Amino acid sequence: MRFMLLVYPEGFDKAGADFAPPPEEVAAMMAFNEELQKAGVLLALDGLHPPAGGARVSFGDGAPRVTHGPFTDGRATLGGYWMIEVASQDEAIDWVRRVPIFGKGTIEIRQVFEMADFPEDVRKAAGDTPARLKAALQR
Repeated sequence: MRFMLLVYPEGFDKAGADFAPPPEEVAAMMAFNEELQKAGVLLALDGLHPPAGGARVSFGDGAPRVTHGPFTDGRATLGGYWMIEVASQDEAIDWVRRVPIFGKGTIEIRQVFEMADFPEDVRKAAGDTPARLKAALQR
């Protein structure tokens, strides 16, 4: 089972575009990432720049609308993610309990859909799309 671990650090929504985490926090996080890798469960990971330098595209009233950060809606702000492959949600939770979070924050654990999770009609509608996408990404 694949799980995406979504990191929402408290206050990240107010971080400036030039934000950089303290070196000791980065070192602790790199040690944790290495643990994931050595255990063979890490598929991908990335940290994100603060929303001050981002943009959102909203859809709804006709044409797409672009809003540049910073955003003032006070939503929890995604700071990064890990993609892991483990046997169960309980195992994913066990890994998250070991994350070296400094200060306050939340990590959301979301299972990734696999084609086998969908009913037959949905799999048929998707056809060989996953295989085509995978082949395209390997080019």
